[in-house]
This record gives sequence, C-alpha cells and structure tokens, in this order.
Amino acid sequence: MKKQKWIWEYDEYPDFKYDREKLEPLLRDIAYEQGKLKSFMLLMDKESTQYSLAQTLENEVIASCEIEGEILNRESVRSSIKQKLGLESHEHYKAAKKEDNYVDILIDANTNYDEDFTLEKLFGWHHAMFEKGYSGLSKIKVAAFRGEGAMQVVSGDYGKEKIHYEAPPYEMLSEEISRFIAWFNNTPSTLEKAAITHLWFVIIHPFDDGNGRITRALTDRVLSKLEHSSFSKIYTMSKSIYEDRKGYYEALDKTTGRFVNENPLDITHWMEWFFKTLHHALLDAQIQLSYIVEKTRFWDEHREDELNARQTKVLNRLLDIGSENFKGDLTKAKYVKIANTAETNVSRDIADLLSKGCIKKVEGTTGRGTRYTIKHNRNSV
Repeated sequence: MKKQKWIWEYDEYPDFKYDREKLEPLLRDIAYEQGKLKSFMLLMDKESTQYSLAQTLENEVIASCEIEGEILNRESVRSSIKQKLGLESHEHYKAAKKEDNYVDILIDANTNYDEDFTLEKLFGWHHAMFEKGYSGLSKIKVAAFRGEGAMQVVSGDYGKEKIHYEAPPYEMLSEEISRFIAWFNNTPSTLEKAAITHLWFVIIHPFDDGNGRITRALTDRVLSKLEHSSFSKIYTMSKSIYEDRKGYYEALDKTTGRFVNENPLDITHWMEWFFKTLHHALLDAQIQLSYIVEKTRFWDEHREDELNARQTKVLNRLLDIGSENFKGDLTKAKYVKIANTAETNVSRDIADLLSKGCIKKVEGTTGRGTRYTIKHNRNSV
C-alpha cells in the first residue's frame, strides 16, 4: 500500500500552484465589495468610523479565539480596545490580562504591517497568548517551537482515530519558519498572499498551541496592509471562518494531503474557499456598517430632543439590532430590563418617545403585548 504523503513531503513544496483563471471571478467580486465598503465609510463621520473599526477588531478577537474553543469575556475585550485606542468608555470595565494581550496582538498586526516580520515578533505574539506557560491545564512550550513528538490533527474516538494532518517534524521547523518569514517579507501584499499565508503557516504548525490564532493574525496583517488600516480592517475574516468551520477544515483536508491529489501542490480549492469566505466577510461588514450609518442619521434627526439617560440607552440598544444581538422589538418588559428602572418610569418614557417620533407602535399589537420599533424618517442605506 502506498504511504500517504503530506503536502510538505513533496519535492516541489512550497512551490504552490493555483488556477488564476478559475479564481478571477471571485477576485472581481471581492474588489467590487471592497469598493462598496469604502463608499459606506465615506458616509460616516469620524466617531462612527472609529466605532465601526473598534467593533470589527472586537469581533475579530472574539471569533479567532472561539474557533479554537476559547471563550473570551466580550466586555473585557471591548474595554481593552477602548482604552488602547483612546475611545470613551462609559462602562469603565476592567480588561482582563488575557483579553488585553489578544487585543495587543491584533492591533500590532493591523498597524505595524510595514515593518519586517521577524522570529522575535512571532515568539512575542506566542508569549503574549500563553505568558503563564499553560494552555488550559496543560503546560506547553512558550515562545519556542514545539517538541520532538508528532504534531497531528486527529478526530474520532480512541482506537478509531482519523488523522487529518501531520505537520513537519521538529527538526524541520527552524528552516521552515525561516523560509516562510523570508517569503512573507519579500512578497508584495495581495489577496493571493493572504490566502497562501494562512495555508502555509497552518502547514508548518510550529507551536504546541496557538497556531490558528497566529495564522489569522498574520492573515490580518496582509489584509490590513491592503486596506491601509489605522488600527483595524473594516471587516473580520475570523467571524466568517467561525461560521463555516466545517468548510474550513474540509478545505484544509483537501489541500494538505489527507486525500489523494493528482496535483498535490495545487491549492486552488483552498484559495476558492478562502476568497468565498473573504467575500462573505465583506458582505457581512456592509450589513454592520448600514446599521451604523442608520444610527448616525437617527441621532442627527433627534439631536435637539431632550431625552433622559434611560431613553438614550434603550434607543441605542434598539438601534443596535443586528450588530449587538438585540432580538425582536421593544416591549415594556424589555425596557425595564435594559434601563434597570421601574414600570412607572417606562410608561412615561415610552409616551415621550412616541410623541417625539423616536419610536412607533408595531401594527397589530395591543395591551400587554404592545411592541415598539425605531421610527426612521429617512430611507436607510
């Protein structure tokens, strides 16, 4: 029986091949959506732009860790971003050290992309992720390559395991990373480079843990240079990857050697998946930005209204539907919970908001089941 070979075991590696003609329609779609996103940004004032970029960075940090099964505290991540970017924070939520470090890595990737990437930087990122020397309860090597044992991606029950991938052995890592870093620093930033960066670092898999998060940070670094971002791109790849984790691992399976491939260095399938996911991320960003533009317009219309703090808080939550996971319409019960106030205040507040044209009653709802929604006096984008 012929021995299975992983992509890095072929003499041609890492001379990756792909069908540019097949990818061209996807690249055109991406360019079109990037142009639309830039147009959205022109409709936004400075404050809204900063809010949007900070929210994107927040989602990137959260989703990148969720892919690996690590759940961060969103309020802590948000607070860390606001503190580091000098944005006003009303919550004054203290950022946890771990969340703070992840934010540092992503801001570094999104801002210092004109500097050469170095092994010292790579180890610095890894140390920031695991500065206590543990991944969960397991002690790992930090800011150093993994040990001499086989690094395998495995699924299935004990005795019935399936090996999805086996990374290069320890003795190859120093040369592999040196070659990768040299290529990374000497290759112009393109969408193709972003896709290859992601795949190649996953292939090398140099650390005991954190490979995926560093892979996504490196990919971010390439995309951020393309966007000329100040501290974050205006879209998040990690969120789209998280939403299609099955497709992500299938694309890797079909590229890195789990299945027989007549052209083992042909990575077209991976490139297709990557660009489709990037396209999805751009579309998702447009939805998020449309809410922000809509929110800005709303407050422009009601700038002169004398609203109390409870009303402002509830309206902002209602305006954030879709971007902050506010589900459904507003009810008196939801108002009580959001504003943390008594029902007697709620009735007065809602009556005032109705009279000022901030909200409207949802047709067909009455009595205790009455629901309210934002009243927009202009067409949304």
